[in-house]
Amino acid sequence: MTALTERLARLKNGPTAENIGLLIMLAVLVVGFSILSPRFLTAANLGSMGFQMPLLGLLTLAMLAPILSGGLNLAIVYTANICGLTLAWTMMQFGGAEAGIAAFILGAVLALIVGALSGAVMGAVVAYVGAHPILVSLAMMIFLRGLGEFLTRGGDISGFPDYMRVLGHGSLWGIPVPLVLFAVVAFAWHVLLRRTPHGFSVYMTGSNQRAAQYAGLDAKRTLVLIYALSGVLCAIAGILMAARFNSVRVGHGEAMLLITVLACFLGGIDPFGGHGRVVPVIIALVILQVLSSGLNLIGANQHLATAVWGLFLIGVMVLRSGRLGQLISLITRKDK
Repeated sequence: MTALTERLARLKNGPTAENIGLLIMLAVLVVGFSILSPRFLTAANLGSMGFQMPLLGLLTLAMLAPILSGGLNLAIVYTANICGLTLAWTMMQFGGAEAGIAAFILGAVLALIVGALSGAVMGAVVAYVGAHPILVSLAMMIFLRGLGEFLTRGGDISGFPDYMRVLGHGSLWGIPVPLVLFAVVAFAWHVLLRRTPHGFSVYMTGSNQRAAQYAGLDAKRTLVLIYALSGVLCAIAGILMAARFNSVRVGHGEAMLLITVLACFLGGIDPFGGHGRVVPVIIALVILQVLSSGLNLIGANQHLATAVWGLFLIGVMVLRSGRLGQLISLITRKDK
């Protein structure tokens, strides 16, 4: 019970030094890229970042809760793709590019159901069978990829109504619609995790599942709900992906999987579960987007951005460990 009490106290803490550190890091990057490229702080570039980040952000939020529970969801990208395919198949049944709003709403609802079911299956296997989340989500990833490839024969489905472009490319009072969607979902996710009994159960389960059960929390039910909600977020990402690309196929967004994990860890999510918040993860997403856009503007290869992201994470881990001085001493000693 002492551990649970301490964890509850940590949940009630306000902004931490971690947030301040991430904001300083972000400020340094913004100033640096502004000096290197006059186009960095232009409306066109900021708007471009506003359209690019939300898709990665939604998938990152889908990854966040399973990690908080001490698990992992490696199937987020393929869950998003299969949900996007569900939407696309529904639209095709009602005329494709001629389909009305009702067809889109039906397809979106079915996509959300498919996402929730795929997540709930993973959660049930993790909770009631006791299988490791990595193995379960890996199996689901392979299943969804194979199923999608079989149903589409490796191709894609394209040709959606023009009104879907508003969701992927439209603006609301000058703010990209995808960014508005992401902000709404992120706020709801923050409230769910920080202000509801379910959110408390998520942190407690991630901290110590057995202790949570002894404390009267239904840890197994919590795990099922965690993965089901993760699947719902994947479905929202899949719908946005279809609107952004005007097509759906199984391989869309494959490269984002590891970046979502990077964003979670950069945002201070404990890889062993039980600790972390939504706000620092959002700041981490902005940092990664600034890095990507900034390197692109100065003419760096996109693959270099990926390499920089990896080095960035290593540096953050070293700084958080508090052993930077020991590492420098070790290197200096070897040089001598």
